[in-house]
Formats: sequence, structure tokens, C-alpha cells
Amino acid sequence: MADRKTDLVVIGGGIMGLWTALHAARAGLDVLVVERAAIGAGASGGLLGALMPHTPDRWNAKKQFQFDALVSLESEIRRMEAETGLSAGYRRTGRLIPLAKPHLRGIALGQVADADANWRTGPAALHAAFAWKVLDTTPEGLFSPDVVVEGAVFDGLAARVSPRGLLRLLVATLRPFRGVTIQEQCAVRSMDPQRGQVVLFDGSVVDAEHIVLAAGVDSFRMIDALPQAAGGGPRPPSGKGVKGQAARLGVDLDPALPILYSDGVYVIAHDAGGVAIGSTSEMDFADPLSTDHRLDELLAKAERLVPALAGAPVLERWAGLRPRAVGRDPMAGPHPDHPRLHLMTGGFKISFGIAHLLAHAVVEGICGRSADDAGAVALPASFRCEHHLTAPLRT
Repeated sequence: MADRKTDLVVIGGGIMGLWTALHAARAGLDVLVVERAAIGAGASGGLLGALMPHTPDRWNAKKQFQFDALVSLESEIRRMEAETGLSAGYRRTGRLIPLAKPHLRGIALGQVADADANWRTGPAALHAAFAWKVLDTTPEGLFSPDVVVEGAVFDGLAARVSPRGLLRLLVATLRPFRGVTIQEQCAVRSMDPQRGQVVLFDGSVVDAEHIVLAAGVDSFRMIDALPQAAGGGPRPPSGKGVKGQAARLGVDLDPALPILYSDGVYVIAHDAGGVAIGSTSEMDFADPLSTDHRLDELLAKAERLVPALAGAPVLERWAGLRPRAVGRDPMAGPHPDHPRLHLMTGGFKISFGIAHLLAHAVVEGICGRSADDAGAVALPASFRCEHHLTAPLRT
């Protein structure tokens, strides 16, 4: 690639990077996206696509941000689908959580009022659709009888999307913007955020007013290599990768079914066919990209939860590293020592549900808009880079 100048260079072509590029393009910026492999080659190219809220109790700024993101994502996706004619496989299906023990039912009943108080937006009919309901029964044969002894929770806010379908949709939406370039198979050799320079694998130099680092797990290595401000004390590693494994089964479940979730197991029927099963969360592993007995154990657990999965062929097995920032929450916004460098990483399991709103906030900052301005998107304090980069490493 020849040397070039641009308003913004985005490092990483996953869900965080593509949403950032789209918001920047809509704001009139020239954008270069550089991806070391292919679009969605990292954690964003997985199988699951669960868009699930945190529980409605113990409300805080993080939960409010996620709620706002989950509510607004649907209109964002519908807008892009109308522009491109493509589908992201999005559907607000809700979620069913079986209740096997009396104390779980008691907790769930207490959360009904929390959802009524906190899951509020727009017209009353929309608010009612997001209710957290405790059901006495579930559809016959859906769950193993021993897991629904006390009924189930239905969460009307949860949704699902095809991860790869959404990535394709974002790329197609970006294509008509004349100021946007997406360069795959384009690794970054180094970056100098003070000068706004990125050196690519072939030695070419990109001069940019701003840099967004959205390279998933690779972001942490690049953050940790940055020079610190004079007088700054040592910092812990900025984050780590958590391995996840998932699979797609060839079984015929109604794609209108809610997400089925219990004890870390997700069962998600998708519009394009097949059922996604996920996912493990592994801190210790030998190979981050291979599947193994832990996925087999997860599939066996899913079969015990949902009998209709028994004997279904495995169409695809997937493994990858999801980025978890040191402070556990997503890491977004300007780096405290390098104001021209903006971070978009660390979303771990919730990235697909909030990436569009994180990107909106980051691009507003790049364009000079303050979070205090009317209508601006404010990041929770726990998402901001300074929160993570001064926090001890949590395991």
C-alpha cells in the first residue's frame, strides 16, 4: 500500500472496528480500516450471536448503557438492511431461563419489579414487551423436566443475530462511502499515536488525525507496548484473551424460539438454519483456536437441557479468543496518555449488543463533541480507559 493520509485509521475489522468506521463515515470522516487477516477472523466471526441483557436488579450505569444499546440496535440493523437488501439474521426472540430450584424462583420473582422499574423506554407497549416474567410452565418437551421444576423466566428484551451476517451487513453498508477503504490481509507493524502514524506490514505509512485500536485481543499487546506519560507509574497488563468454544448443530428448531439459557449454556436457533450452542469461558488453554473435550462436554450439557438436540450432527466447531479488559468491562474512548489514540476493545461476551453505541460515543469524542452535550452518548465510568489502565489485574 502506498503512503497515505486519512482522518481516521481503524485497526481491526471485527464488530468494534466496523461499527466505528460506519459512525465515522456518517460523520463525514475519511476512514481506513486495516485488518491483519480477514473481516471477522477473530472473536467476531463466531457462531452464537446472543444479545442478552444483564439482570434487571442492582441497576447501575453499565446496565443502563447496555439496555439502551440493546433497544437501539434493532433500528440500526433495520436501517442497514433497508439500504443493502441483506439480512443480519436479527430477531428479538426473548430468552427462556429454566428454574430448577425454589430459591431461583424466589430470586426471579423479586426481579419482576426491578425490570418494571428499570427496563423502560418509549411507548408503554414497547415497555411492556420488555417485561421479566416468571412462568409456571414452558412448552411441553422443550426442556428436560428436571430443569423446569419451578417454571422459567421469560426475558422479553433478549435478541439474537447472526455474527457473520451482521459483519457482512456492516461491510456492505460501508461500501458506498467514497471516503472509506477496508484493507484486509494488512497487518500493522507499529504505531505512533503521538504523531498519528501507523506503519503497515509492507513499510507503508498512514498519517491520521486519529487512530482507533479495535483489534480484539491483539489490542492489549499494542496498548501495553505504548510509552507512558512522564512520571507515570507501572501499569498492569491491559487485558487478556478468554477462550470460547461453540458449535452449530444440524437440527430443526423453530427460529422464532426464544434463546434457551441455563448454567452457562446457550441454545440459539437461527434464521439461516441450524442451532448454535455455546460457549465455554476458558482462562487456561493450550491452543486458543482448536476445539477439544470442553466443547464436547458443553454439547452433552446442551443435550441434557434440550432433549431435541440429542443425536444432532455437528455442522461446525469453532474456537477463538474473546478480549477481556483488565477492568472486566469494555474499554472505550481516548487513551489517557495518548489523546489521538482511541480504544475499542474488551467487550468479552457483550460486544455485539453494545458495539454500535460504544462506537457512536467514541466517534463523537473524535469529532470534538463532549459527553456533557445535549443528546451525546456518555460512556459509563467503568468503560473509560483510565478506569482500566489504573486497575489491578483481576483473574
